[in-house]
This record gives sequence, C-alpha cells and structure tokens, in this order.
Amino acid sequence: MSKPVALDWYETIPFTDGVTLIREKHVAPWLRCNIWHVKGRDSDLIVDTGMGLRPLTAEIAALTERPLSAVMTHSHFDHAGGLHQFSHRCGHALEADIIKSPTEQNTVADIGYVIAETFTALPYAGFKHTDYTVKPAPLTRVIEDGDVFDLGDRVFKVMHLPGHSPGSIALYEGASETLFSGDVLYDGELLDELYHSDKTIYRESLARLKELPLRTVHAGHFKSFDRPRLINLVDTYLAI
Repeated sequence: MSKPVALDWYETIPFTDGVTLIREKHVAPWLRCNIWHVKGRDSDLIVDTGMGLRPLTAEIAALTERPLSAVMTHSHFDHAGGLHQFSHRCGHALEADIIKSPTEQNTVADIGYVIAETFTALPYAGFKHTDYTVKPAPLTRVIEDGDVFDLGDRVFKVMHLPGHSPGSIALYEGASETLFSGDVLYDGELLDELYHSDKTIYRESLARLKELPLRTVHAGHFKSFDRPRLINLVDTYLAI
C-alpha cells in the first residue's frame, strides 16, 4: 500500500524562554531529530535542521522574522540534512569537510536507519528512501569551544564535546542554565561505535557536562530533562 504525501511535515511545540521544538512528524520517533528554534531580541538560532526533506523556512513562518543562524551540532544526516536551506551555516571545524562534501558513509546515512519503515508519509510525491542524500552545505562560520552566539538579549556559549563524533558541540546559556546537547547526551541509548566515535574522549565530554549548573537540557532526540536526570544518564554510561 502506497503512503500518502504529508500535508503537514513539521509540527511545532512551544517551550518557555522563547524556545520551540520543531519535529519532522512523519519520521519515526526512534530516529527523528529535535530541531530547536531559539528566539532572541536581535537574531534567532536554529539548533540542528533534521533530514532536510522539506524546506523549514518555507513551512515554519516564525523562522523568517529575524536574522537566523543555523547551528549544526554534528554532521550526521538526521541533524544536518537541512543545513543547506540556510544562508548562515555554523558548525565545528572537525566536521566542516563532511558537510561540505557529504556522502552516505561520512554522514552515517548508510547504517540502516533510512528505510521505508522510517517514514509514515512521504515528504513529496515520488519520494523513495533509497534516493535520500544529504546536500552539500559549506559552513559560513566555523565555531570552536568557547565561541558565543549573541542574540541581543541572550548569549549561548559553544562547548566542543567530542566522542559521539569528532566535531560534536553543545550550546550553553548560563543565564537560564539551559543546554542544547545535540547527540552528546539524550535520554536514550548513546551511540559510541560509529566510524568516527571515540569512547575515551566521549567519557571526558560527558564528565564535563556534570560540572555545569543546569536546569534544562534540550537534547538532540527524545524528551528534554533536568540536571538530576543528566547526572543519572552520565553516571550510568560511565559505569558501563
């Protein structure tokens, strides 16, 4: 039985503090990336961009109100597939070459997640999961540990936290004690055996998170959580 073309590919879920969760609602929950929109006084952030199967800026009207920077927490297909849609594209230097010249292999789109069962509807007529590719998106700003994104009324600091991938980053706002963690940490099984993962460095990155004053963690997958849950997740991983 053929699947319908989705009329509503994205759904939005507002949080407090000008944060909105955007999800590709027809991508399976076990895969879909959390796309975070953060509003500032002078400019906005998009933290990760999903698979890029439909144009975010055309379908989410709120994304066109202010200057917008799209931040890639890492270059895996489910997080960086839509980066090419944005004119201001930010990511860590260690994964700049990947997103500049993406392949199925270097974006891990070849490890069995992009299958027919991944999608409950089609993003457009004629879509075939076997044709999915990440489009090149050369970075316009290379970010490093300690860099900041100043939105006018709020400031986010870049934390380079390798291990899941060499250029994995998180964004931390000290004033609200909020962390956008990408795939460094989420409330699920952490992946540390991908082609460019490093378990030893990953442990160091996770230990670093335990030192942060935190109220809220908005992760790259699944639900958001608080500092006690972060401590539990990190300690459970480190104990293995």
